[in-house]
Amino acid sequence: MRDVALAGFSVFFMQSPSFLAHQRQLAEGFSRSNCETLFGINGIPTDNHVRAMLDPVSPDAFHPVFGTVLEEIDQADRLAPFRRLAGHTLIALDGTEYFTSSKIHCSNCSQRQRSNGRTEYFHTMLSATLVAPGHREVVPLAPEFIAPQDGADKQDCEQRAAHRWLDRHGATYSRLAPIYLGDDLFARQPTCEAVLAAGGHFLFVCKPGSHKLIDEYLRGAELHADEVTERRGGKKRIYRYTWLPDVPLRDSRDAMTVNWLQVEIRDGRGKVTYRNAFVTDLPVDRDNVAALAACGRARWKIENESFNVLKQGGYNLEHNFGHGQQNLDAVLVVLNLLAFAFHTVCDLAESAWQRARQKVSSRRQFFDRMEALTSYLIFPSWQHLVETLAFERSPPRPP
Repeated sequence: MRDVALAGFSVFFMQSPSFLAHQRQLAEGFSRSNCETLFGINGIPTDNHVRAMLDPVSPDAFHPVFGTVLEEIDQADRLAPFRRLAGHTLIALDGTEYFTSSKIHCSNCSQRQRSNGRTEYFHTMLSATLVAPGHREVVPLAPEFIAPQDGADKQDCEQRAAHRWLDRHGATYSRLAPIYLGDDLFARQPTCEAVLAAGGHFLFVCKPGSHKLIDEYLRGAELHADEVTERRGGKKRIYRYTWLPDVPLRDSRDAMTVNWLQVEIRDGRGKVTYRNAFVTDLPVDRDNVAALAACGRARWKIENESFNVLKQGGYNLEHNFGHGQQNLDAVLVVLNLLAFAFHTVCDLAESAWQRARQKVSSRRQFFDRMEALTSYLIFPSWQHLVETLAFERSPPRPP
């Protein structure tokens, strides 16, 4: 089973759907392959065997590996750049769809009716990602899959998945002093209470239309305000911050109170280019309102640096690598996320990998070169491979 899991992971790590096929050819001809030397795989399974063996496996079995990723980043002293607001880290929560079909489906599929009467089956997941404003890298954490739940009458949704994620992982990540980021869907009292119970803090988007009580409070209150003007590259930007503490989150006797803040950005001509508001349990004042707003805006990194990369940057998250009848699609998504996570570790902490990445113009070109080299040559170690990619070492002689 170890070989099967590593074989599945290797395809995503190498970003090469043909990796196993190439390595079987090397093994048939020379009794060795990069599967053995780089991944420690003793016998190379076929793609169909990998799918058949992984289908009954729970994706939860791989969750501890995400903790190993964080440990590697921490040990390399690369976790510090993710710290914000006196030692907090930011964990963005958001849902994304990764499979859609009108024909292929399984018991874990959600479904919807289209206007033409056709039933559409789909899979979504709640993704949790470590982000930081001004930091290019993001670190994916263990996901929670949105799927029909036993004994539930309603279709599963992001909010319920968020509660399950916090129950499963909140205590583990509490050591990071997390601030959870999310869109307006999460700015509801049950989710906010779940975050606090898990040892975290929240900084969620708050839209006036869905929080009418807060909107009423704002209209009748004297808001705290501050304004900052910045000039970068000859362009002027004016940041206006407003905030109000101790606002009830909902219209009920047991409503929790939150602190509300808003950031509005205008260009040199006075045109508003950005406006958004947030609610948080953290105190807000003149000294930290700008930093809080920047952290709240970093929620978009889960879209730009995570989902966009996973779907368009070589990981092909929305491609159907195998659906199965039990858990195959979820397991393959987890292996794909782990490949992304390990690539991030390499980008942050492995100097030879960093130098090799600098030799090419894009991520895609880097992995294309890796695929070309490992299709014909057998490398005795990862160090040898990345140093070859960095043009610091000659490739091994053909076997």
